[in-house]
Amino acid sequence: MKKILALLLVLALSVSLVACGSGKDSAAGDYRVAMVTDYGDITDQSFNQTTWEAVVAFGKDNNVETKYYKPTSNDTAGRVASVELAIAEGYNVIVMPGYAFGGTIAEVSANYPDVKFIALDVAKGDLLEAAVANKGESYDYNPDNWKLEDYVDMSNVYCAIYQEELAGYMAGYAAVKLGYTKLGFLGGMAVPAVIRYGYGYVQGVDAAAKELGVTVDMKYAYGNQFYGDADITAVMDTWYADGTEVVFACGGGIYTSAAEAAKKVGGKVIGVDVDQKAIIDGQYGEGMTVTSAMKGLYPTTVDTLTDVIVNGNWANYAGKIETLGLVSGDDPSANYVQLAETTLFEDGKFTAEDYAALVKGLYDGTITVSNDTTAEPAVTNVNVTWLGNLK
Repeated sequence: MKKILALLLVLALSVSLVACGSGKDSAAGDYRVAMVTDYGDITDQSFNQTTWEAVVAFGKDNNVETKYYKPTSNDTAGRVASVELAIAEGYNVIVMPGYAFGGTIAEVSANYPDVKFIALDVAKGDLLEAAVANKGESYDYNPDNWKLEDYVDMSNVYCAIYQEELAGYMAGYAAVKLGYTKLGFLGGMAVPAVIRYGYGYVQGVDAAAKELGVTVDMKYAYGNQFYGDADITAVMDTWYADGTEVVFACGGGIYTSAAEAAKKVGGKVIGVDVDQKAIIDGQYGEGMTVTSAMKGLYPTTVDTLTDVIVNGNWANYAGKIETLGLVSGDDPSANYVQLAETTLFEDGKFTAEDYAALVKGLYDGTITVSNDTTAEPAVTNVNVTWLGNLK
C-alpha cells in the first residue's frame, strides 16, 4: 500500500511539474518555424545560410520544429508557392531573408492572418514595388510618396532592415587605416541597400583619409546584376591592372568577378552581408579577404524568434519595419551592423582598439554617417570616378 501511495505521489508531482513548467516551453510548443530561401540555397555562405543556421540554433535551444523550403523557381510565384506549402504543412512562423520577398509578402500576408511573417532586409520600397504593380498602378520608386497600408496588409508582418551605411563606413575607414589608397566599389544592382553600403563606404574612406592626411583614388560602379560574369570580370581586370588594391564587392554573387580578377594579381577584396573570408579565401586565395561589412542576420533571427515565440511579444513587432544598427558602443559584436574580425587585425595597422573606438564614435554620435541615397556623398580626400552601371 505504501509503495502504491508513493508511486501516486510521484506521478502527481510529475504532472504538477509539467503543468507548472516554464512559459518558455509552453509558448514554444505552439509554434513551428519555416525558412524560405530567396535566390540561393542554405549553403550560399550569405543570407540564406546565415539565416538558416540561426533558425536551426533557435529551434534546438527551444524545442521548436524547423524546416527550410527552396522554391522551384526564382521568382515571386515560386516563393509564394513555397510559403503556402510551408503553411499547409503546419508551419506558422515564416522567416524570409532578402529583399526579393517583397512581392511574396504583398501576395500572402492578408490570406494567412494567423501566420507570423518575419522578413529580413525587406524595406517599404520592396513591398510597394510589387504591391503597386499588382493593382495596375505605376510605382515611382519613392516609397515616401505612398501609404503602405493601402497596398499591403502588414498586421502579421515584421520587417527588419539595416543601416548598411554604417557597415560600409566602417569597411572604408578600416581599408584606408590599413594603408590602402587605391580602392574600388563594385555594387550589384543600385537598390537602396547597395547604395547605402557604397555611399557609407565612400564616407568612411574620406574620413580616414582626412585623418591620415592622404588622398585616395576610387572607382565606383554597379554591375546591374547580383552575379559575376566574364564581362564584369574583364572590367575588374582593368581596375586591378590600373592599380586598384582592394574592391568592396557588394551584392550577392557579384564578388566572384572581383575575386577572379584579384587572384590574377594578388589583389584584395572586401566581402559583404556576412563574413565571406571562408568562401573568398577558400576559393580564390588565402589572405584575399580584408574584412566583410556585415549585417547581423544571425542575431536578428535568433533575437526576434526568441522574443516573439519564447517571450510572447509579437505585439511589439507586428506591422513594423524596423531599422537595425548599433545597440552597443562597447561590444562591437553585439551590433546588427559590424565588421568581420577574422582578418581585420592581422597586420596590426588597424587594431581591435581602433575598431572599438570607431564603433563607440558611431554609437554615441561623435561620428555621423549620411544614409541619403539620392545624392553622391561630398568628399574632400577621395577622388571618386563614378562609373554608373557596367551593364
